[in-house]
Amino acid sequence: MNASPSAPSQTSFRQFFLRGLAILLPTVLTIWILIAAYQFVAGRIAQPINRGMRELILVATPWPSATIEELSEYDQNVRAGPLASTYRNSGYSQDWLRSQLRRHKLETWWARYALPMDLIGLALAVAMIYVVGLLVGSFIGRRLYHRGEMLLHRLPLVGRVYPAVKQVTDFFMGDERSKLSFSRVVAVQYPRKGIWSLGMVTGETMATIQDVTGEECLTVFVPSSPTPFTGYVIMVPRSDTIDLPITVEDAVKFVVSGGVLIPPSQKKISSQGEHPQRPGVQALPEPVDAGWSAPAAPDGSGGGSGGGSGSRSGQGQ
Repeated sequence: MNASPSAPSQTSFRQFFLRGLAILLPTVLTIWILIAAYQFVAGRIAQPINRGMRELILVATPWPSATIEELSEYDQNVRAGPLASTYRNSGYSQDWLRSQLRRHKLETWWARYALPMDLIGLALAVAMIYVVGLLVGSFIGRRLYHRGEMLLHRLPLVGRVYPAVKQVTDFFMGDERSKLSFSRVVAVQYPRKGIWSLGMVTGETMATIQDVTGEECLTVFVPSSPTPFTGYVIMVPRSDTIDLPITVEDAVKFVVSGGVLIPPSQKKISSQGEHPQRPGVQALPEPVDAGWSAPAAPDGSGGGSGGGSGSRSGQGQ
């Protein structure tokens, strides 16, 4: 029976669709993350700052002003609108009416120039974040920051969530002093002999361990997959490690992808398309296409390879 003619087209469609998805997905996800970050900063940080700025303008300045004609017209609108009960409870106070009119005029003006005015709040948010970082960099700021962290660690629920979140933010956005300093990438046999794990050298190990082992040891961070900011810290002799000629960024990509993204320098395929021979593993001998030979007789007679082959051939005939 002939195969269905639609099968090759379905296979090609699936192959090209997955290829296009693999090309577009990183770009789309990057744009989505940037937009989500901007919306978070604009909505959760900049908007409260803008509301505070509007309240400050109303309290500290006489602008925008409210004329008698505007108050009269606004009085009729308020009596017929959703603020009628609040206006009635205030005793039809003219001061309350004037403050509401000024607030309404300011919000109307702000909405007319929404883009530049919202950017002011965003710029102030960025400036506030910078000032916080500047203050924490000082001696007094660091002391206050550490005391605040100690307080957060003592809170029942926050004390369990905050350390994990801080580990993630320190790994991605911390300065060089707070980040783990990885010098190179190595392979170690962990968690047992025969199983190789990817690790990153953080430095030398404790003097006591080196004295007991009698040789130079290294401290290696073995990241977990797919979250490389968590893992295990092990101390192994330098002779039990294999230096890998890859960067720390390539190692992180390898761990995050679960071993799918192999560094280009480590992709080794033979010219005939076969898998390369693994070090330390002996290859099995190739089978020899030879005739069957009968075992020799106990008395040493009639057991030659040629006779055995002939007997086999005769049976075959």
